[in-house]
Amino acid sequence: MSSAPDLPPAPQRLAVDYIHAPTPQALLGMPETLAVFGFGTLAPSSAAIDDARYLHVPLSPLREAAAPYEVWRSAGPVATGREGAIRYSHDGALMFGVMEWEEPEGGILHASAHAYAAMVAFWRDCGYPHLLRIWNYFDAITLGEGDTERYRQFCVGRVQGLGDVDTRTLPAATAIGSRDGRRVLQVYWLAAREPGLPLENPRQVSAYRYPREYGPQSPSFARALLPPSPQVPLLLSGTASIVGHASQHADSLRAQLDETLTNLDSLLGAARERAPTLSPHLDGTSRLKVYVRDAADADAVAAQLEARLGTRVPWLMLHADVCRRELLVEIEGMHGVGA
Repeated sequence: MSSAPDLPPAPQRLAVDYIHAPTPQALLGMPETLAVFGFGTLAPSSAAIDDARYLHVPLSPLREAAAPYEVWRSAGPVATGREGAIRYSHDGALMFGVMEWEEPEGGILHASAHAYAAMVAFWRDCGYPHLLRIWNYFDAITLGEGDTERYRQFCVGRVQGLGDVDTRTLPAATAIGSRDGRRVLQVYWLAAREPGLPLENPRQVSAYRYPREYGPQSPSFARALLPPSPQVPLLLSGTASIVGHASQHADSLRAQLDETLTNLDSLLGAARERAPTLSPHLDGTSRLKVYVRDAADADAVAAQLEARLGTRVPWLMLHADVCRRELLVEIEGMHGVGA
């Protein structure tokens, strides 16, 4: 496999914004654009936009008909390419990549095993071997009972594809259930030439150390990751109402959201031990994606977020399933000067 075309060394810089636009073409026309994401049925499909930097995410926005586009801008200029099923863009310091893998008859376990094996081969040779952040979206994430649940099966397949997992180098990550009925695993990522620093939440057991009750294979991700450059934001994994390893407040949306925000504050505190110039609280440099299981809860979630965070924190709310059935909301994000 050939590596990505060489570009001159560039400073590692990433700015992320949510931008309303009629189409993504103008956003893609900026030379420093590393990636653009469209959400929901009103956004163009990936096939409709002939650009490796554009990705349609099959999650519908809540509280607005058309979601803003999520735009990643790097130091630029950006080159693009394709390697088999993988599309990518890079600027000499950072790489965006995506793979979409249709599930075979063997289901999500085989899809995740094959997809991750292909991605491992690509990451090894592409010149950007250090994963900073990865997103996994697939339909019906909590369908099935016990170890046959699709999320548990995904976790098994992911590690089969990854091979030996070094927990000291795990990226921040999200795994969320889409509701489009398509059995397609969508994985996209941010990688770099230099490694970041994985972080854990002192309020939680590390996901890769979960006990057997959560499945035959522990999830493989870090709770957050601090990139090597202060011009790239702190990368916060999908975070929910979990303390230790147990879900909290199964009967209360309000309490779950409060616990989730407390966990995010705890992650910021852990990050500030290594990067003390980071703001101690979510603020105007933060960018959040809020995943809500029940669309009827959208207004209540929005009101609580505004009461807790004010209007200074940009967030995007999406209709999606969290990987545990009792969890009603999950929040991921980026935070810091690069956002």
